[in-house]
Amino acid sequence: MDPQMSKAFTKDTDTEDDEPDLVAEEAAHAPLAGLKNYITPSGLQRLRDERRFLLHKERPAVTVVVAWAAGNGDRSENADYQYGKRRLREIDRRIRFLTKRIEAAEVVDPEAPRAGRAATHVFFGATVRYANAEGDERVARIVGLDEVELGHHYISWMSPLAKSLTKAGPGDVVTLRAPGATERLEILDVRYERIPMDPYTEPPGAESAPKPRSR
Repeated sequence: MDPQMSKAFTKDTDTEDDEPDLVAEEAAHAPLAGLKNYITPSGLQRLRDERRFLLHKERPAVTVVVAWAAGNGDRSENADYQYGKRRLREIDRRIRFLTKRIEAAEVVDPEAPRAGRAATHVFFGATVRYANAEGDERVARIVGLDEVELGHHYISWMSPLAKSLTKAGPGDVVTLRAPGATERLEILDVRYERIPMDPYTEPPGAESAPKPRSR
C-alpha cells in the first residue's frame, strides 16, 4: 500500500471524537506540568522502550488494520475501522505523553557515589527501612512518578510518605500525616543501591503481536 495513502487513513472525518479526548488528556497531565521528572536509569529505559514499541511496532500494525477496514463499506458503521481509529488516538496520546516525560527526565542513579548527608539521609533513590510506633518494620524505595510499584514498595518521591521521610537519617523520628490520622515513624536504615525495575513488556493482545497461524 502507498505510504501516503496509509497515512491518510489516520486523518479523516471522525476528528469530532478527538476533542473530548484531548481535553481529558490535558486535564490528566496538568498536575505534572512544571515538575522535575526525577527518574532512575532503569525507569527511563522502560519509558523509552515503551515509546519505541508504540512508534515502530504497534502504531504501524494498527495503521494497516485501519487501512484494511476503511475499504470494507460505510465507515460510520464499520466497527473494525472505528475501533482502529480510536486505538490510534490512544497510541498517539501515549506517545506524546511519553515524549514529554522523557524530555523532562532528570536521571538520578541510586548507585552513584554519594558523600556526607546525601549518603546517609533519605533523598531520591533511597531504600529506607523504618518502623512504626508498634515496632512493625517496613521498607520503601523512593522512585519517580513513572516508576511507582506499590506491590514492590516503590513509592513516588512526591507521596506523603516519601515527603515525611525525606532528609531524615537513621535514628530520626518523623511524622506521617494522613487524612484523619498521624503516624510516627523511626528511620532504621538508609541505603543507596540498585533498584530493580521490571522491563517494559509487550502487552498481551497487542495488534503487533504474532497471530496464531490458521490451519
